[in-house]
Amino acid sequence: MPEKLSKKRYSTNLFDITQDIIGALPLKLVEQWLSSEQTYENALQILESHKVQGYSVSSDSVGLTKLTQQKGLLEILAIINQPKKILHGYGKAIGGESVGIWAADNTQMFYPDSLSASTLVSTLLTIQDAIANSCQIKIGIGAHYGNFYSISGGLYGVEADEIEEIAENHTCGGEILISQAICDLLPSNHNFTIEKRGDLNPTIGNIYRVLDGERLSGLQPIDHRYPIPYSEDFYADLLEYETRLTDQNFAHALVDRYIQHKVVVLIESKNEVVETHEVSMFNQLSFSALMKDIGLRLLDKKAAAEIKVLSSLGIYAFDDAIESVKFAQTFRQELAKQDITCRIGIDQGEVLIFNLPFGTRDIAGSPVNVASKIAQDKGEFGKLYLSTSMRALVDVSGFKEIKYSISGVELTSYEG
Repeated sequence: MPEKLSKKRYSTNLFDITQDIIGALPLKLVEQWLSSEQTYENALQILESHKVQGYSVSSDSVGLTKLTQQKGLLEILAIINQPKKILHGYGKAIGGESVGIWAADNTQMFYPDSLSASTLVSTLLTIQDAIANSCQIKIGIGAHYGNFYSISGGLYGVEADEIEEIAENHTCGGEILISQAICDLLPSNHNFTIEKRGDLNPTIGNIYRVLDGERLSGLQPIDHRYPIPYSEDFYADLLEYETRLTDQNFAHALVDRYIQHKVVVLIESKNEVVETHEVSMFNQLSFSALMKDIGLRLLDKKAAAEIKVLSSLGIYAFDDAIESVKFAQTFRQELAKQDITCRIGIDQGEVLIFNLPFGTRDIAGSPVNVASKIAQDKGEFGKLYLSTSMRALVDVSGFKEIKYSISGVELTSYEG
């Protein structure tokens, strides 16, 4: 960092705002950090009461980008709902607890230190079998045993981040990857067939693919209600829709009732690399607070809304395309004043916006996925990217056209 982070960077009332505005962002911890000397020792002291040991298991759907080009939003939500129910039901049956709100297609669960590694791996095999037999989409799973920080319903720490990144970016459909730490906990006479993934070298150690092994045939899933982000009414309609996918009249009625057309702005700030993860984590949370602060100041609440600010990511929804671009450009300038760069993706289309606990929100829909792809997957920091569908709504004459392929889908964006 060019200088020590200070509360002077923020609005004077930011750290007094209510929980329904800040959501899962732990502003009180951020305030403690900003008021400290911001050393590694300070970070460990603040985090001490949040330490947990056990298993972090993350999953991510495979092939969703292509599916969003082929199917409507409601059908996509119904498709990704199926594996989430299975993951949660079997996970709860062996003592696991969900982490966060499962708004997207990815999931995360925490399993206690008392659970045997063999039981966990057998359960993951059982889960993949159930998903293969009953779901329209496959998932990849990554699991690691280690030390984490449990904060505001989320699981933090370098080990949690690494296994989540592996699950999201390095698994294929039906795959189970486990870390060296889990392998070391398996008994010497275990019957699992595993092989090393030589292409992965994370700091958490070697990663192994589980090819086969004992399933928990007598295991019965419980509590299928994973931490849904939807309203009770919408979730009831979504479950019914799963059984009536060919009923076009019912589908149209649900679209009219729930789906909105919005312009989605996705902003990712760039975090400076520091020597220790704990210090980096607090700096990242501090940047999140800064993004929260900027958004609260810039947004016209009559025509736009902050959906969420999480880690280095902010997502916002607009009614007007031109206003969304102006907001994004101004937001970029405000971050630049703080010596922080960002990359921004903007797309428009059908979305579902739903309320979360504490009055906060989340969003689902192809525009979120596209904005992420053009900014986070291919974009450069300091740049703003418009999707091809934005071309009809705003002037792109000052933007550079870029074409590329992501996850088997051909995309065009406009860089400015």
